[in-house]
Amino acid sequence: MARDRSSTRRRAGVLAAALSALALTGAHPPPAEAAVPRAGLPRGHDVSSHQRRVDWPSARAEGARFAYVKATESTTYRNPYFAGQYNGARRAGLIRGAYHFALPDRSSGAAQAAYFVRHGGDWRADGVTLPPALDIEYNPYDKRHKCYGLSRKKMVRWIRSFSNEVRRETGRRPVIYTTTHWWTACTGNSRAFSADHALWIASHGSSDPGELPGGWEYWTFWQHGTKGPLPGDQDLFDGSVARLRAFARGH
Repeated sequence: MARDRSSTRRRAGVLAAALSALALTGAHPPPAEAAVPRAGLPRGHDVSSHQRRVDWPSARAEGARFAYVKATESTTYRNPYFAGQYNGARRAGLIRGAYHFALPDRSSGAAQAAYFVRHGGDWRADGVTLPPALDIEYNPYDKRHKCYGLSRKKMVRWIRSFSNEVRRETGRRPVIYTTTHWWTACTGNSRAFSADHALWIASHGSSDPGELPGGWEYWTFWQHGTKGPLPGDQDLFDGSVARLRAFARGH
């Protein structure tokens, strides 16, 4: 996803995962971007303050049908462009939702979830609001502590705490955005969330997302690239537009 607070993209987690896996195999890295896979699925994108003032009508004309907008990070950061991006997406006819970038070493999952919900991460069963999303990936601020200094058991507890608070406040479990490599390394490939959390898998430069983590048998969203015709990162929804609306309503 696009990274805030600097001019660089928040691709560190995804790229670190890919490069680590490639180092083990000795393979050459695939191109960061590929042609849009699985033509016919609803296309979307995710943005943060890096994209600033998005031309949402143009994104809609390019084929966007949904978007996720970064709202918060830890309990100290709010995307200053969130309101314009979030409301602009809706005015352009997109189904949109908010996401939170997790920093599990800064505060509890419940505290970060509460902060997120207060600052854009709420949900309504109106058919145009996607469920809140948790973006959890390699630590972009400290390469020595890629799992934020938490053991696998503590990481699973942190995610559960976040999820429970989001559900308590909104009535929905959050969508979980991650990579297979991070999930395996930092949660021990926990299967604790696959039964009741939608998966937003990040896997770039290939025609399919590959092996899914933690007992998930299918993905709901797939971030397949960081560049493309839409502002920010490029995503797909695994279903029809009607199914996307139903998912937004909670069905």
